[in-house]
Amino acid sequence: QLQASGGGSVRAGGSLRLSCAASGRTFTRYHMGWFRQAPGKEREFVSGISSSGGMTSYADSVKGRFTISRDNGKNTVYLRMNSLKPEDTADYYCAATPSGWGRSPSLYDYWGQGTQVTVSS
Repeated sequence: QLQASGGGSVRAGGSLRLSCAASGRTFTRYHMGWFRQAPGKEREFVSGISSSGGMTSYADSVKGRFTISRDNGKNTVYLRMNSLKPEDTADYYCAATPSGWGRSPSLYDYWGQGTQVTVSS
């Protein structure tokens, strides 16, 4: 089970840190991803991190502004979001996959509930 938190409303240029806490003892077996979905748009990949934390991936739109990390001791993955823009406004979802780590939502087996991020100009 995945529980996302940390969303909120900020002005452009501001920062937020999203957290996704996982229950269970097998967190270290899962690659994790963050996705987002804006109203009327498809869910899109934001960032991913391998099970060990050794590899990360970012969408071009967030590269250099967002940082994904994980603490396997706390069963938690984070998404630090800096220099936020109005176009970052969306519901953000964390997801987990035991294999096939990639950018397609279809690769992920488990999903948390969304946490809303609103960035005003």
